[in-house]
Amino acid sequence: MPFETLPSDFYGFESRLTPTEQDALLRLRAWLDETVRPVANGLWERGEMFGPEVHRGLAELGIYGLAWDETRRFENSAVFRGWVALELARVDASVATLVGVQNGLAMGAIAQCGSAEQRAEWLPRLASAELLGAFGLTEPLSGSDSAQGLRTVARRDGDNWVLNGAKRWIGNGSIGDITVIWAKDADDGQVKGFIVPQDSPGYSATAIAGKGSLRIIQNADITLTDVVVPESNRLQNANSFRDTAAVLRLTRAEVAWAAVGNSVQAYEAAVAYAKDRVQFGKPIASHQLIQELLAKSLGNITSSIALVTRVSEMLDEGVQRDEHSALAKEFATSRMRETVAWCREALGGNGIVFDYGAMRAFADAEALYSYEGTREMNTLIVGRAITGSAAFV
Repeated sequence: MPFETLPSDFYGFESRLTPTEQDALLRLRAWLDETVRPVANGLWERGEMFGPEVHRGLAELGIYGLAWDETRRFENSAVFRGWVALELARVDASVATLVGVQNGLAMGAIAQCGSAEQRAEWLPRLASAELLGAFGLTEPLSGSDSAQGLRTVARRDGDNWVLNGAKRWIGNGSIGDITVIWAKDADDGQVKGFIVPQDSPGYSATAIAGKGSLRIIQNADITLTDVVVPESNRLQNANSFRDTAAVLRLTRAEVAWAAVGNSVQAYEAAVAYAKDRVQFGKPIASHQLIQELLAKSLGNITSSIALVTRVSEMLDEGVQRDEHSALAKEFATSRMRETVAWCREALGGNGIVFDYGAMRAFADAEALYSYEGTREMNTLIVGRAITGSAAFV
């Protein structure tokens, strides 16, 4: 199948991927169009999760574990992995989040902070979809201040650790198999990571109801009451919040890519609608104000693709820092918010129903805008790099 860049990739950045990466992207695109796109609107409206066939299909395509030596099926770049996130969100932001939690957060925490033995034990099982993972950092009273405000506590008890605390907004936290729980060591006050089976005694999770964004993926409130975790399940290379932040640096850039994909979803819906919708005797695509909305949207998408491409190249080059991924996430999600609003506007009254594709992207934008670091926190990370002064408090 010949590779064609997306029309929304106005400057053809996709053409710079290797032939192997392009082939993998085409297979993913075809699978998403066949499996996810036909059901996404209905699942979102009903607030229902994807079936296990989606989880298995992603594993069969090799989407899980792309970044790690133990699980990658072919050599690939961070830029390619970004395009994967874009393609996923271009069809549905919830499936992009599902992959982000499994691939970037759960597997990323083990790959970045686990021992060689832990990597060998857990990464292949997650990559094959034998296990569904979650990442437990955010708490009911601690979100942006996780570095200092974490309240979940881990106490050493011989060859075990005992965890007590609570987590909130944990994707897959009540429907998965394991959750990487971040907790403060009661002895040294440092943040450490633990691989916790969700069927552990004392681990209780309930789904968060009433969401108006990312309704296809489940988020959970988790309570940890004297949960016993063996030392062998403590991530051996997670010794402070600095190690936690290293995981978030990787995933933050991919959330920026997903934000671009969500923009593309709304943009493609608006272009298709504008060509089909006739008013005053001609398609609204020929109206100047509609063309202005589409041109502004494409400008946002194009500038965001350029930014996220470069930040992923910097990751491949080993020079990406926190402020680089923070700027990418802040910029791409802010431009996304503008873009989905303009594209929804282009559909007029039909922009608020699911039939035409823009409304789901409009609603899901709010979650992408908020998680993996709010706009405000990412702005302050960049501001610290610019000025040398921290302004977090």
